[in-house]
Amino acid sequence: MIIKHQGQRVAVLIDVQNLYHSAKNLYNARVNFGAILKSAVSNRSLIRAFAYVVKTKTGEEKPFFEALINLGIETKVRDLQEFFGGLKKADWDVGITVDAIRIAPSVDTIVLCSGDGDFIQLVEFLKNQGKRVEIVAFGRSSSSRLKEEGDEFIDLEKNPEKYLLIKKRIKKIKHNE
Repeated sequence: MIIKHQGQRVAVLIDVQNLYHSAKNLYNARVNFGAILKSAVSNRSLIRAFAYVVKTKTGEEKPFFEALINLGIETKVRDLQEFFGGLKKADWDVGITVDAIRIAPSVDTIVLCSGDGDFIQLVEFLKNQGKRVEIVAFGRSSSSRLKEEGDEFIDLEKNPEKYLLIKKRIKKIKHNE
């Protein structure tokens, strides 16, 4: 069992797009970010929690952003880039990396909520700085090397009913006339 000391100072960095798409593709469900934050902090001292989100032109995600803020999660917002030909891109990897390096001196543990293998070098760097690095993500859609590189991997798929908001299916009854 891994010991998580109550006095540990923790920063949580949530790659919202990574978790959102994993939950959607694996379970056709939404992510319970409140449950993820609670597990990530795990009765330790939360210094800061960031969620890296993407804003679309329609603004339909505004209530979601407000919900994150109500959970005590600071949102970092980037506009969705749309390129000629329909390609859409919203990459937060560099922003997450810079914030992790920036906050590292103020914390003992960094919890990275992403399965993106692009973060392997970041995890290596943070561990070389003496930081504990925990990875929280969906196992099947996570980089195997990232899972190995962290001090701990918390697989959200081990308890999907806790970490997912699954829409209740409503059966439509057709009436014969």
